[in-house]
Amino acid sequence: MAIAQRITPFLWFDDQAEEAVAYYLETFDNSRIVSTTRYTKDGAQATGRPEGSVMTIAFELDGQSFTAINGGPHFKFNEAVSFVVNCESQEEIDRYWNRLTAGGDERSQQCGWLKDKFGLSWQIVPRQISEFLNHPDAEKGSRVMAAVMQMKKIDLATLERAAA
Repeated sequence: MAIAQRITPFLWFDDQAEEAVAYYLETFDNSRIVSTTRYTKDGAQATGRPEGSVMTIAFELDGQSFTAINGGPHFKFNEAVSFVVNCESQEEIDRYWNRLTAGGDERSQQCGWLKDKFGLSWQIVPRQISEFLNHPDAEKGSRVMAAVMQMKKIDLATLERAAA
């Protein structure tokens, strides 16, 4: 029997949980909705949300569990929390970057970081970035960091040249 994921990110949206989940399911393979909970009469009265509207959606992105809530305008996402997408190739970097930046905040794009159209922050990076930055030869790591600092979307070939 598989062990359930112990810690699940819980994402607070004003009223866009359904739209956001659909967007993320289209973005990541191996993704699905697990369950949807709706506001009951009592819950609706307590929160001001419409009775019968979506309260939470449990979902998986590439096998990782998340929950989204339509909780109202009280809280907003910020860069203090982001999700790292470790990519195997430039093609993957390009695909996730292009998809997640569509409609997002261009001012928040630097060093592989971006903010999507819902305000959620992501880091789209090559799987090897940690190896590059933590190379035993500190000079190589410094060259890679200098290259990263000049980028919005990560260019894997440039990082590989900097690490060589």
